[in-house]
Amino acid sequence: MIRRILVANRGEIARRVFRTCRALGIATVAVHSDADATAPFVAEADTAIRLPGSAPADTYLRGDLIIEAARAAGADAIHPGYGFLSETAAFASAVEAAGLTWIGPKPASIATMGSKVDAKRVMAAAGVPVLEVDLATVTAADLPLLVKASAGGGGRGMRIVESLDLLAEQIAKAEAEAASAFGDGTVFAEPYLPTARHVEVQVLADTHGTVWVLGDRDCSIQRRHQKVVEEAPAPYLPDQTRTALHVFARAAAQAAGYRGAGTVEFLVDQDRIFFLEMNTRLQVEHPVTECVTGLDLVALQIAVAEGKPLPGEAPAISGHAIEVRLYAEDPAAGFAPQTGRIRIFDMPEHPGVRVDSAVEAGSDVGVHYDAMLAKIIACADDRDTAIRMLGDILRRARLHGITTNLDLLRAVLGDEEFVAGRMHTTLLDERLDLWTGGDDPRRLAKAAMAAAIGQATQTAAAAPVLNRIPPAWRNAASQPRQRTYRRGQQQYVVTYTSIGDRLMSDFVAGVDVIDARGNQVVLSDGPIRETYRVTVAGTAVDVDGPSGSVGFELIPTFVDPAETVAHGSLLAPMPAAITAVAVDVGAVVSKGDPIVVLEAMKMQHTVTAPTDGTVTALTASVGRQVVAGAVLAVISVVEEDR
Repeated sequence: MIRRILVANRGEIARRVFRTCRALGIATVAVHSDADATAPFVAEADTAIRLPGSAPADTYLRGDLIIEAARAAGADAIHPGYGFLSETAAFASAVEAAGLTWIGPKPASIATMGSKVDAKRVMAAAGVPVLEVDLATVTAADLPLLVKASAGGGGRGMRIVESLDLLAEQIAKAEAEAASAFGDGTVFAEPYLPTARHVEVQVLADTHGTVWVLGDRDCSIQRRHQKVVEEAPAPYLPDQTRTALHVFARAAAQAAGYRGAGTVEFLVDQDRIFFLEMNTRLQVEHPVTECVTGLDLVALQIAVAEGKPLPGEAPAISGHAIEVRLYAEDPAAGFAPQTGRIRIFDMPEHPGVRVDSAVEAGSDVGVHYDAMLAKIIACADDRDTAIRMLGDILRRARLHGITTNLDLLRAVLGDEEFVAGRMHTTLLDERLDLWTGGDDPRRLAKAAMAAAIGQATQTAAAAPVLNRIPPAWRNAASQPRQRTYRRGQQQYVVTYTSIGDRLMSDFVAGVDVIDARGNQVVLSDGPIRETYRVTVAGTAVDVDGPSGSVGFELIPTFVDPAETVAHGSLLAPMPAAITAVAVDVGAVVSKGDPIVVLEAMKMQHTVTAPTDGTVTALTASVGRQVVAGAVLAVISVVEEDR
């Protein structure tokens, strides 16, 4: 019987496992890096142990230190969560050799399925259809191709190849990213099917020969080949396709000699099915399966590890569940990772909604780890209700202090293609401009107006003297007051005046100020009254209104000249570590040439030359950590003779 579990992971999955442990009466142990010392998951564990090491990104990959921590804390079992160690056979073997219970598949199964190349061979032998291309004999007829990391996942080490001339370059890039992320640069290729659906099947097997197939999930809404929206069951699948998927998944589990929870992933291209990979761990999206089965998959993982048989038949699927992944990233800037301190994290409570989060108000989001902040899951009797419920929660959510993909998630749930169930793996890429560029200008202008009125009200109330004088009041009125805000590349210059004891503004035609007190501003847009909540934190002004949240940056009236940068400066788009510098001072470059390679949150980003010119300054160096907006290099444009 397991009495104390160490979770060899961090963030929301650690909190998720702790929740089940508490329900089962099992004591918990967290391990953490210095960067995570104040993270919520550390505080929630019964015992927390610091893992030594100067490189936070590598701390959780040290299996020897984790086993040593388990012994020190008196743990008798290790749950790996999900991530690198959860699919590392050597770590699983080391845990068992140390006399601890490994809550996961047998090491041999992990080893077989951990190599996507070997996994395809095993699946083909078991009669499961696979996709494969021999890189040594590839021709133009095989294009497009998807180059993938054999040992990896999560979209890392993946490259789409549409030209044979670019094949060698893309293979090299995939190998480099795979080696950086997984310690193994082996890659392979398969035909790229851009309009296929990504459908996976949850399996659970005990040590007594029972294999449960627990329904399926659609995970087709992806960015960078990484899932963003998942739902169970996969909607609008023909019955024969669903049945075939379940048959293949069971065959895969049996061929792997599987034990515990796992996921078999497929591409579904109309009536064709192809095996992708088997994840020998709990998946990020497991909550949607829990919602439609009524099971606690973590509790079942623990029971299987204790040698208990699965109880009877697998439960029937009931209802529908949808999960969205909330990331610290900017979809409008190529999904660049974002860092900072979360000022407000408030997801409205609803009996049909579950939030598995890694953060809370006050949490710091750094560059070292994955960008996922939370998962929000809606469970309902049917898909339409789940979509509507989840969309409403996201609309009313308050998340300030860091740029996220929250607006993108709202747009996905409201998109007609998604609502109709016409998903495929490139739908997000196809509709990204629509989903990120369709914000209503009038909505933003009203939010800016509310920001100015709310900030003026709060500033006046907080004044140490004369705080009973109405906001914006002047003894000899001449010009109206104004505040200037920035949102992205857009600026809003909002003017307002004080008449009597009321603030007035004509910034948005047809919109009047009805009331402003405390942090609330009430506007009328014709016959419609709208209430906004305005939160001020330094130069950041956050507005929560009837259509969601909008964040602004207050532009000061006077700018320090020292804060300006030279023309032609290349700025870091995100906080990151510099992994490569491709040029020297004096180099002549062409538009699009790589200048610096950055790595943040386990993803690489290449900063390229925006124009032809000469590198006249270079501050970037390999290994240096930079903040967002830091100058990496200066490129001076070559002037043509006239």
